[in-house]
Amino acid sequence: MRNTSEAIITGPASWPDVERLFGVRGEPSRCWCRWFALAGQDWKNTPPKARKEQLKAKFDDGPEPGVLAFRGGEAVGWCAVEPRQCYPRIERSQVLKAAGTGGLEGAEVWSVSCFVVSPGHRRSGVAGALLEAAVGHAFAHGADIVEGYPVDPSPRPKAGPADLYQGTVKLFGAAGFSTVSTAVPGRAVMRLRR
Repeated sequence: MRNTSEAIITGPASWPDVERLFGVRGEPSRCWCRWFALAGQDWKNTPPKARKEQLKAKFDDGPEPGVLAFRGGEAVGWCAVEPRQCYPRIERSQVLKAAGTGGLEGAEVWSVSCFVVSPGHRRSGVAGALLEAAVGHAFAHGADIVEGYPVDPSPRPKAGPADLYQGTVKLFGAAGFSTVSTAVPGRAVMRLRR
């Protein structure tokens, strides 16, 4: 059993810590947070090793593409956050189309696209700390609006980590985000302005 009573420390991600957290098994080690960055056939034609290299390259290009949470010096969580144009799958999604673009003209919009929390640290405040850090990271790098696409688990009370990797409506609401659309059942678009 891990000690989940230790303080959570967050900060911009570093590649070695992300690589250790994602590991070699499980969905993070196959996706490498590229699901929203690669649309359609690009996703199917890009093997996990290449996805990993794509994420690694993001660390060389500018602000880190996400934030990490640590407990006892160990990375226990990740939250991906980048300018929305980095995620073509999100820009083409029905969830986002249903929200419309009202009030976004000329705004720099960043997207919180994914959470990864180590199994022994779930439901212990890591996701909330990550979301707070992601918002701070986005605003520090020029975002006017931070946007999320969380799940409303009430229609699916047994939803597990594979369903909740984009966070929950409750999590985003607690962080001060406002719901702008629930047109797609069980999904929301939520935004926080600077």
